[in-house]
Amino acid sequence: MASSKLTLKSTVTLSSGYTLPLLGFGVYQNDNAKPSVLEALKAGYRHIDSAQMYKNEEAVGQAVRESGLKRSEIFITTKCFYVDHGYHETLRGVETSLARLNVDYIDLFLIHDPLSGKIKRLETYKALLEAKTAGKIRTVGVSNFNVQHLEEIKAAGFEAPAVNQIELHPLCQQKEIVKYCRASNIVVEAYCPIIRGKTDNPAIVSLATKYNRDPPQILIRWSLQRGFVPLPKSATAARIRSNASIYDFDLTEKDLKQLDDLDQGKAGAISWNPVEMDSELEY
Repeated sequence: MASSKLTLKSTVTLSSGYTLPLLGFGVYQNDNAKPSVLEALKAGYRHIDSAQMYKNEEAVGQAVRESGLKRSEIFITTKCFYVDHGYHETLRGVETSLARLNVDYIDLFLIHDPLSGKIKRLETYKALLEAKTAGKIRTVGVSNFNVQHLEEIKAAGFEAPAVNQIELHPLCQQKEIVKYCRASNIVVEAYCPIIRGKTDNPAIVSLATKYNRDPPQILIRWSLQRGFVPLPKSATAARIRSNASIYDFDLTEKDLKQLDDLDQGKAGAISWNPVEMDSELEY
């Protein structure tokens, strides 16, 4: 994919019909999210990824209101963690998130993980679909779901999620779930796209040297050129801007292959990652 076709304004159309900015800004473990989100919005990001368990939805909402941008210009994601799964719990959680963010609707609401068990997973999904019908959510998705969990949704007769957010970077490429999602028109979002700064791999360093770039910029380009939606996070203004300054160069197919070859499967994961659990487990 050529850089001329990718810009900070590039989007992908979701199965819900709404457009998702290809570059997101993550706020995981950001206890002071408001200035970070404001900086990201000033730098041109228009996609903010939060979650109920991050405990910073209120700060995200404050930043959105103070940015001077229209609500319609900013794509906001949040998620419900397994301890809050269940039909009624989820409906209450949607209302709570709307109040904390102080918005009329949430662009994308994800089931954060599959650890509540099959019954509660499906109850939660049903509740989110109802919230979508009510106009409180525009798009429903999941996070950390593997093929088994997605097949459950299909077997229950529900529409497929529009998004699956998983750990994804050259060291952990999750090829099976990526293949399934692409065949099912499910957009793949990549968390930990810059490997939490663990970028000293020789292949990554060599490409950073080749292009006179920081290693995180190389990783974000890889993610975008491989068709993913990366969600880099940072609380540092310079890094926030650097992570968005990746549209004036292309990685060649040879470069991309060099990074593809780094895949270590489960061994390459750096995050707690339910997707990598045995797919036969009943959890």
